Amino acid sequence: MARTILVVDDSPTELLLVTNALEHSGYRVITAVNGEEALAKAAAERPDLILLDVVLPRKNGFQVCRQLKTAPDTQNIKIVLLTSKSQDSDRFWGLKQGADGYMTKPFAEAELISVLGGLL
Repeated sequence: MARTILVVDDSPTELLLVTNALEHSGYRVITAVNGEEALAKAAAERPDLILLDVVLPRKNGFQVCRQLKTAPDTQNIKIVLLTSKSQDSDRFWGLKQGADGYMTKPFAEAELISVLGGLL
């Protein structure tokens, strides 16, 4: 059975790029466009992994990550922050919120698939 990945990004272009790359690699993809939708879908769908943008409407990726990692139902879902925020402090803060990985945009498709494969 295909692993399920929840992709959270408010950019339609980024969503399409990431979704195509993942589906091409055999993953089942669900999407959300803001922090609140991400939390709802994570709880309802229980994906194997969440690819989470940081800059999002309603709730940012750091808040979503922290909330998911502290809730008993979702704390074991792997989370990779995929963001344009490339400062060391952003990476540090993201991992401190419980993220299992941190990647910056633009990303190389092969690198993305490799990181996800390592976590799943």
